[in-house]
Amino acid sequence: MAYRNFKPIIGTIINMARGNDCCSQMMSLRTENGIVNFMITSETRIIDSRQLRSGLRVAAFYDASLPVPLIFPPQYRAQIITVLGRDEQVMINEFNRNLVAADNSLQLNIARNTSIETINGQNTSCSLGNQTLLVYYTTTTRSIPPQTTPRRVIILC
Repeated sequence: MAYRNFKPIIGTIINMARGNDCCSQMMSLRTENGIVNFMITSETRIIDSRQLRSGLRVAAFYDASLPVPLIFPPQYRAQIITVLGRDEQVMINEFNRNLVAADNSLQLNIARNTSIETINGQNTSCSLGNQTLLVYYTTTTRSIPPQTTPRRVIILC
């Protein structure tokens, strides 16, 4: 899967509705820029298999290389959805052996309490270098690139 094209939209769930069939749902998010709708299908990865409900703050990743209908509010097909904590940020990026993101937007400083796991929730001791990672963090330094000690890192295999 080409994760490099995945873009996040962060917001609060305001509505969950049944989709076109029993295996799909429509999720509406309130974001800083207004309402955004996401189609959730059987192919959507929901991190930790969390039950999605109104009031949860989430990040929904969509594939920016896919066409989208020109409607308002915007509607995307969700590829990955994850629930976020207060003030928590999340990103998907390719990280080099020094744990610097490919676009130089973030450098990771892994701590002993950083949770490291695979996309299917299994703990792992694999090297994080030269991997595509889903990173959960709160604060960064003002350096270039910004540095953070993430709370959680998920390896996207």
